[in-house]
Amino acid sequence: MRLALAALAAIAITAPALAEDAGHPDLSGYWNAPFRGYPMPDDLKAKLPPDTVVLEDTGAAEFPRGVYGGLKLTQKALDRARDWQPTDDMTIARVCQPQSIMYTVQGPFPFQVIEAPGLIVFRYEYYDQYRLIYTDGRGHLPAAAPHTKMGDSIGHWEGDELVIDTTHLAPSTITNNGLDHSSEAHMVERYRLADDGKSLEATQWFEDPEMLENHGARYIKWTRGSDYIYPYDCDPTFALEYQGKDAPEAAGKPAGK
Repeated sequence: MRLALAALAAIAITAPALAEDAGHPDLSGYWNAPFRGYPMPDDLKAKLPPDTVVLEDTGAAEFPRGVYGGLKLTQKALDRARDWQPTDDMTIARVCQPQSIMYTVQGPFPFQVIEAPGLIVFRYEYYDQYRLIYTDGRGHLPAAAPHTKMGDSIGHWEGDELVIDTTHLAPSTITNNGLDHSSEAHMVERYRLADDGKSLEATQWFEDPEMLENHGARYIKWTRGSDYIYPYDCDPTFALEYQGKDAPEAAGKPAGK
């Protein structure tokens, strides 16, 4: 862990100069969480593929059960969503399991951007997650490679926009109300600085032929933050509090018993 943190620190020190030398906007630094949604600018909306619905659940907002923001669910996804209960994830075994990047990126938590030659690192406060975005021209991993919550991300620049393409995602939630994506999910993001350099905005587009009959997108906007993010330090006993139980009584018992 110490070696990993030292490597990230070395990258962070050289990041601004590297971004300037490459002729791209410098996205490095800390970005504060979006606690509310913003309307997607028309120029970004025009870059979305056809049959895409823009979700309005970024920041602290979440859809109630049975509402999916215009996403058209396959029968498989619909059946699973109908069977889902909020308590399913609020157990000792599951409450501290991180979500995939598809949900993490739009949540109300800050993150840090670190730039290096051929690599950009996103460090999220949410569940202390790290994400590697390769910008050295490589392609995606082979189809048989492991799927993870962060997936396999490769990036390139289109003018002043960083475009990130992500595959190899392990199944996880899309909307935190029973709608999950499968391992077939594919996500494309576009990041750019606002004209004043004080805001970072992004679109998140995704498809999943196994779970969705159309495509989804979100618009997220962050503001320049301080020089740190907090450790997440998930405490699994929160699940017991959620269930209205105390630790001595509930320890070792199945969820809901």
